[in-house]
Amino acid sequence: MTNRELKYWLALKWAEGVGNVGFTALVDVFGSPKEVFNASLRDLRETTGIGQKTAGAIKSFSQWEQVEEELELASKHKVSIITYHDPLYPKYLLNIYDFPTLLYVKGSLRKEDVVVAVVGSRAASAYGRFSTERLCRELAAKGIVVASGLARGIDTAAHRGSLTGRGRTIAVLGCGIDIIYPPENKELFEKIPVQGAIITEYPFGTPPNGPNFPARNRIISGISLGVVVVEANDKSGSLITARMALEQGREVFAVPGSIDAAGSKGTNKLIKQGAKLIENADDILEEILPQTGINVEELSRKEGKTARRNNETLLMNDQIAKGQAPVQELTDGERKLLEHVTSDPINIDALIAITGEKAGAILNTLLLLELKGQISQLPGKTFIRKGQ
Repeated sequence: MTNRELKYWLALKWAEGVGNVGFTALVDVFGSPKEVFNASLRDLRETTGIGQKTAGAIKSFSQWEQVEEELELASKHKVSIITYHDPLYPKYLLNIYDFPTLLYVKGSLRKEDVVVAVVGSRAASAYGRFSTERLCRELAAKGIVVASGLARGIDTAAHRGSLTGRGRTIAVLGCGIDIIYPPENKELFEKIPVQGAIITEYPFGTPPNGPNFPARNRIISGISLGVVVVEANDKSGSLITARMALEQGREVFAVPGSIDAAGSKGTNKLIKQGAKLIENADDILEEILPQTGINVEELSRKEGKTARRNNETLLMNDQIAKGQAPVQELTDGERKLLEHVTSDPINIDALIAITGEKAGAILNTLLLLELKGQISQLPGKTFIRKGQ
């Protein structure tokens, strides 16, 4: 999607009174955000869930300069803004109520990702951190993408375990994507986009205020097939994520803890209420794999490909950082795709239409071309050729 189209998505998102549900209702009626702004006040008022005040706010919207600045920030920070119409938008997230209409993405989302969320206490014990890192290394070795919230404690251990296992991980923020919170996770913040993605629904500059985190949690569970709670007291925010997961029809798992530990009261309570007690990654896979249609053998093959691709990417990035990246010849497939990328931005949908290739294959080739210095990625998953 070009910036020319994307600006209407941002504008409608920012119009006073237009929430996620109202946004989708308007697009369903008028076809696109641009056509929403072209609609008459009367037609807007007649849309289900859109009152006179909200309709007036749309017609009088005046923050177009701020919208342009947001798009410039996205380009500056190498962030893609994807809409719920984008083929890379997480498919399971579309099934929840009040799904975000826009996501800011730093890194890469993949259609084939099988995601499990791992969450827990910020004040994690040594047992909790150790169990989380071990579990997430196992999940990474099985080709499973680990999602969490980049918070202190269990979330940090979850991302670290996945990265150590050379797996992909997704961090969902409760703030703008340009804000590192908590600040001590700066190193993780920089590593995660190399092997996964950082995502948020909040605009640049949004501070990590308390009310943002329950909303953030619905995305963590929404993109996942199941949620694992490692440590949680009886008032933990992780229990909110578990409750949301149940409401969304997701599997809920819990790692048991000592009956004497305050940090285990929440997880042990979840087990008593029906959450599956887990000891290793296989306990999770036997529940979620039937939902994907993927068997263990397929996952193992995928695991090998993912590990090789991640290792190649990490090596390339390390060489680039040291100024040692070798000049690499292009494959026939890379040269063929590069012919269609010029100085004019082109999006993935256009490349699919031109080449007839599948989205996953094109994305993989684009990534390799970007690593080889042939193309640059712009916001909205558009690409231009370098040196033209």
